[in-house]
Amino acid sequence: MSTLPNPAHSSSSSANLAEQAPPSPELILQGLDPEQRRVATELSGPMCVLAGAGTGKTRAITHRIAYGIATGRYVPTRVLALSFTTRAADEMRVRLRALGSVGVQARTFHSAALRQLRFFWPQAVGGSEPRIISHKAQLITEAAQRLRISADRAMIRDLAAEIEWAKVNMYTYDTLMPHLADRVLPSDITPINMCRLFKAYEDLKDERNIIDFEDVLLLTVGVLEDDEQVAAAVRQQYRHFVVDEYQDVSPLQQRLLDAWLGGRDDLCVVGDASQTIYSFTGATSRHLLEFTRRYDNANVVKLVRDYRSTHQVVELANTLLNSRKPAKDSTPGAWAKPLELVSQRGTGPTAEFFEYADDEDEAAGIAEDIQDLITKEGVEPSEIAVLFRTNGQSAALEQALTDEGIAYQLRGAEQFFSRPEVKNAYAQLRGAAAAISDDPVPQATRDILKSLGYTAKGPSASGAVRHKWESLAALVSMADRLHNEREKARDQAHDNGASELPRPFTMPEFVAVLAQRMAHQDPPKMNGVTLASLHSAKGLEWDAVFLCGLNEGLMPISFAKTGDEIDEERRLLYVGITRARKYLTFSWSRARTPGGRANRRRSRFLDSIAPPTK
Repeated sequence: MSTLPNPAHSSSSSANLAEQAPPSPELILQGLDPEQRRVATELSGPMCVLAGAGTGKTRAITHRIAYGIATGRYVPTRVLALSFTTRAADEMRVRLRALGSVGVQARTFHSAALRQLRFFWPQAVGGSEPRIISHKAQLITEAAQRLRISADRAMIRDLAAEIEWAKVNMYTYDTLMPHLADRVLPSDITPINMCRLFKAYEDLKDERNIIDFEDVLLLTVGVLEDDEQVAAAVRQQYRHFVVDEYQDVSPLQQRLLDAWLGGRDDLCVVGDASQTIYSFTGATSRHLLEFTRRYDNANVVKLVRDYRSTHQVVELANTLLNSRKPAKDSTPGAWAKPLELVSQRGTGPTAEFFEYADDEDEAAGIAEDIQDLITKEGVEPSEIAVLFRTNGQSAALEQALTDEGIAYQLRGAEQFFSRPEVKNAYAQLRGAAAAISDDPVPQATRDILKSLGYTAKGPSASGAVRHKWESLAALVSMADRLHNEREKARDQAHDNGASELPRPFTMPEFVAVLAQRMAHQDPPKMNGVTLASLHSAKGLEWDAVFLCGLNEGLMPISFAKTGDEIDEERRLLYVGITRARKYLTFSWSRARTPGGRANRRRSRFLDSIAPPTK
């Protein structure tokens, strides 16, 4: 019977780590609070961890895995830890290795499924393995043209989201129609045309032997459910499962998890129903809320000690959730009783609330406040974020920050290593690496990138020009950091009387680091203020957070009509609040444009947490 290979066995770094003595079980448990310790030590049967924002859930579950391994209850290669982002999976791997737990598979659902699908394809399916497309836009455009449906770029993006929603809910083009009755479809697209376009899209994929990311999960489920030998091999390989962010699991991901488990219950899930903000993609907290019904022997642990935020921030977050009142059409059971977080950081600055005349005035005020935080409070720009509901709100903020001379980065935009200027920079650096292998890397990098538009001082313009410069500046900053780290190591070795010093950092090494980070989509950290949508800020945190544009129509968004949709908007604001460690600012404006009608109202959600408007 086939057995999945373990990538850790072929990793020299993992092998070196494996030679080190792992920490004792007692050492692994040190520093855990009582609830985290329960998560780590109660290893029998199913467990549901209800973990509030900032309560150390990743710490708890990685220590659970490490403790299980240290006590001999878990075999590392038979543990599968699942998350929803590559960044989160990487973080789990780093923490597990630090705890001496080498060989554990920490992956996203898609990564785990793809690995299994590729391994078992010859045995379970046969024939040539299909190519996976990274974007649906081109195929959807062709499908729309076949049907003579006019669609611009924005509509193509919306249609892709609809197809993804249908597939993660396991609807086919034949079964989709009844589920579109209450769905808000892209402009001018009727339910019939949506189904026709879905079929045309699937036909194009079949014609070209290609699949999309959702197909990876669907095909893996199909193989596991149809081939008993494959299912047995996978279940033999993986005995213990941990699922992070379980409130975001889709019906398709749950079905895949069920196929992996095969009726077993060695499962630990971690989630917070109050952070369910992706229902539009098919995510649902139903599986988290119903976990104890499905597993009546489940251990339930609540993590409520908030180690991230001050008392002021935590109390605002608690109040926002507790002030929710159900609407007449709210789905019974869809809103879970919120966890009452308790700050472990003590007191901090009081949150501030500002009303501005218009959006430009608001952006300028935020930029001035950020400048004060940087110059007067010593907050690093990279520890400041401005969060908003829609990406269209970023333009005024970008201009205001540029006017103040404050560097920024736009999160959720095109992936860093996919940007044209970064690809060009990498090509130039790689081409020049051999010729300048002995030159100091920082200066050589600056010289090479000058031809692409890098300057020591950032441009005064905003938009594309500024974004390009920020990308190149991030590469320069990365070269500086890696060079300085090597020089520090050389100085320490010299001071310690080492007979041989580490060699200076070279351009070929820098290019190799870039190539590795490109492969893992691990962008360099930019020392600038983060501009991000509330959705893309999930899982992140900063010392200072500005929540802007808190007007009716934006928070909650205008197309949120039902009680459930309004509840999700409230949870989205809760996520924004809990991103802040210390400083928290709320703002809104009376008019959209300078001189416009001042008829906008601040968000209803502020009524319970903000002073009355004067």
